[in-house]
Amino acid sequence: MLTADELAVVPTFSALDLAVLRELARGSADIRLGPGEYAVHEGDEPTLLVVLAGTLDIIKRVDGIERKIGARAEGMLHGEVPIIYGTQFQAGARAAEPVRIARIEARQFHAAAAMAPELARSMGELARERIGGLQSITANARRAKVTILGQRWDPACLELRRFLASNQIAFDGYTPDAPELAEHWHGEVPGTDSLPALQIVDGPTLVRPGLRELAELLGLDTTAKETTYDTVIIGGGPAGLAAAVYGASEGLRTVVIEREAPGGQAGTSSRIENYLGFPSGISGDELASRALRQAKRLGAEVLITRRIERIDPVARTVELDGGDMLQAKTIILATGVSWRRVAIEGFDRLIGKGIYYGAARSEASTTQGLDIHLIGAGNSAGQAAMFFANHARTVTLVVRGDALEKSMSQYLVDQVHSKSNIKVALRSEVAATLGDDHLTAVELRDNATGLTRREESGGLFVFIGADAETDWLPAELVRDARGYVLTGEDLRKTGHWAESRDPYLLETSVPGIFACGDVRFSPVKRVASAVGEGSMAIAFVHQYLARLAAGER
Repeated sequence: MLTADELAVVPTFSALDLAVLRELARGSADIRLGPGEYAVHEGDEPTLLVVLAGTLDIIKRVDGIERKIGARAEGMLHGEVPIIYGTQFQAGARAAEPVRIARIEARQFHAAAAMAPELARSMGELARERIGGLQSITANARRAKVTILGQRWDPACLELRRFLASNQIAFDGYTPDAPELAEHWHGEVPGTDSLPALQIVDGPTLVRPGLRELAELLGLDTTAKETTYDTVIIGGGPAGLAAAVYGASEGLRTVVIEREAPGGQAGTSSRIENYLGFPSGISGDELASRALRQAKRLGAEVLITRRIERIDPVARTVELDGGDMLQAKTIILATGVSWRRVAIEGFDRLIGKGIYYGAARSEASTTQGLDIHLIGAGNSAGQAAMFFANHARTVTLVVRGDALEKSMSQYLVDQVHSKSNIKVALRSEVAATLGDDHLTAVELRDNATGLTRREESGGLFVFIGADAETDWLPAELVRDARGYVLTGEDLRKTGHWAESRDPYLLETSVPGIFACGDVRFSPVKRVASAVGEGSMAIAFVHQYLARLAAGER
């Protein structure tokens, strides 16, 4: 139990009256941590930590990687800024060695400060000092870690930009003719045939780099630490990350395999307005970033830029590209879906050169002041239209149907109609795309009149639904005609379940292999439902492992 005498030796509290010290000690938590344990995480609510013994490392996430930015030794505090200004923690605190800390809640601190105004003054001075240090760190964090040099309409350059943005890596991009290039590119500028190229701060210059090579140089995880796992999760979208969070938190050895970057299709959403717990909405990449941090904090491994070559449903092995082999007691398929391809004249030739499937927030700068077009009438198209409307001169939603309300949430319909630079072309479709080395115009056909008109276009983004890409799965995993994985009751009805027990709700035709999220056959395709299914999958994993331990399947 914490005493007033123990707080009295802390320099910030040493001049306080005994009554004030007792008020601080009265409800404070007396916490002991082992090395590596967190006292508080970046983004947590205000509280004040007092180091009574040992040392806390101060940890902040910079460019997608947790970095040590300072330390708090015995007698020092952490949390002055949150406790004074009512903000979330801008940096976490992790035990560098066995540590004892006092945790003083905000309400308790302010009650003591009301008794001793000098406490509020001294804490305010400390908070202002901390803000100065944070401003310096934040300024450094905003500096680009990567500089990309490439042609504006090069699909390979687009892939690098999307990869960096999805992994929360700050970058700047320049074309070879940019007047400011000399200020930002160090050394000889590569020739056109060597683009795209990039430079990493305090690192090498890369010419036409692969994503895995880039990921490894940036310190991102690409290689598994173990060879055997309780559950191997394939796919790092909302369903996969939710499964990772619950699996790791419940003691399962958990690894996620993601071929690109965490977030999946949801990660490209500019704004999700109707996700529970975020009254002001949240972007897809921010949601993915938070889920990723949470999964890693709880002990899950998340590997990126790795592709699955083969699953052996009998041996329960997962083979990765490069030949790495993982042994899995259970497997969770959370591979999501891919944007549905369209057949439009001139379309494939201009993909990545002004035509894009989906959209990431990093594409906003490429649309500045331009007239752009979006194909689709679902929530993804509506969210993208709202986001791009803040950058493009005009945004035209090209919709085959006769009303947005048939496929878009009403709140989004209202927002779209409220934007003066968003136009909706109902009963219309893109008949052709035009341009030599990049998109310059589209031809729109009005299906009500049959007339076609040409409009200048600086970008065409496609949001017309998605398909499951599951041809790579072994034949033992039963799918429907469109490639969606059958589970539970839908599977049993087909006669492909051979066990004496009923399949679990998310269990596939192979016992111990589960599917969740958009890849699973289900009429509901929402971020919230994917997250729910990811957590449910772990509950079924536990039940299956319990049966295995009992000698059953």
